[in-house]
Amino acid sequence: MPKFIWLLAIATTINVTGASFLWPLNTIYMHNELGKSLAFAGFILMFNQAASIAGNLIGGVLFDKFSAYKTILYGTGLAMVSAVILSFYHSIAPYSVLLVLIGFGSGITWPVMFAMAGSVWPEGGRRAFNAIYVAQNLGVALGATVGGYVASFSFNYIFMANASLFAVFFVIVLVAFKRIDEERNRQMHTTVIEQSGKIQNKSKFIALIILSGGFLASWIAYSQWQSTIASHTQDIGIPLDQYSLLWAINGFLIVLGQPLLKLVTDRVTSQKNQIYVGTSILFASFIVVMFAEEFTVFVIAMVILTIGEMIVWPAIPTLANDLAPKGRAGFYQGFVNSVAAAGRMVGPVIGGLIVDVYNIQLLFFVLLFLLLIPFVTTYFYDRGILENQGKTKAG
Repeated sequence: MPKFIWLLAIATTINVTGASFLWPLNTIYMHNELGKSLAFAGFILMFNQAASIAGNLIGGVLFDKFSAYKTILYGTGLAMVSAVILSFYHSIAPYSVLLVLIGFGSGITWPVMFAMAGSVWPEGGRRAFNAIYVAQNLGVALGATVGGYVASFSFNYIFMANASLFAVFFVIVLVAFKRIDEERNRQMHTTVIEQSGKIQNKSKFIALIILSGGFLASWIAYSQWQSTIASHTQDIGIPLDQYSLLWAINGFLIVLGQPLLKLVTDRVTSQKNQIYVGTSILFASFIVVMFAEEFTVFVIAMVILTIGEMIVWPAIPTLANDLAPKGRAGFYQGFVNSVAAAGRMVGPVIGGLIVDVYNIQLLFFVLLFLLLIPFVTTYFYDRGILENQGKTKAG
């Protein structure tokens, strides 16, 4: 990989490690330490994800029209300042406000990271986005694994570690990312756009919306592992530390399983086919977890889930980058990142309602239905583009 991709990957790992000290423990801290209800904690986390969605869209637009370097600097700066203040003031009022600000600042950051990866290594294709994806999951594995241990001493150390790593990430951005911004070869503005180009760009955006419909359905299903399935494991007597171990397995398997992923992607070169294969594996993981009553079965389901997401998740930003017209890469990356955040936001609410009103078995059938949607959206998303290309050739 080019040195700039390595730099992006290292910075991503540091940033996500810091964030992962905090995010798995947000609900536990608000409920167990501050005495707030689970509903209140869920409400605050929903605002956090809503702020992340807004940040994704704004960050993507600013990447296209303003400056990648300044955009990521401002987003990272906001998240860092909020995390530093949080390390001193973490009663419920400042905690709630600062968590939303961290979500907004981090939301601005991620589409810029993905768009930068695509623009400085365009010939890398999926590999550029996969590098960021792997770095994110290495950070999740490190942060979630160490975070639980640190929290056992004091939650204050969690806030300090979170703020410290955000500060390290900010310094890396400040010192090194301007060179990455200068490296990207991108046309910022188009002065003349032909009418046929406008039609083609419209069909590409429609394709992105259709593709994102399946992405949203996948994330609604996936988010149950952090909400309803997490609660289900507690209900059947699986200890919290064993549940946390599932996410350590997830993160480290994504990093260590890259040779296996390469075997798949070398043979399944089409991004569409990779989504079909990966979604089929995700589907299988939920069939396994439907019948899971022991920890070892949950481990098997998590391993299958992880293999599926390794194939699916990097394919989506790759296709978004391929669809993006010149000067719109940031917006397209912001859009798909906001769709993922939307899935994480509404997924626990939808899952919780189904389990509260009916039962978790019904939820599993609903999730299996949701995972059929990506097959349809992936099949149809580029039909409009192909039709326009056929008309252009015919003309």
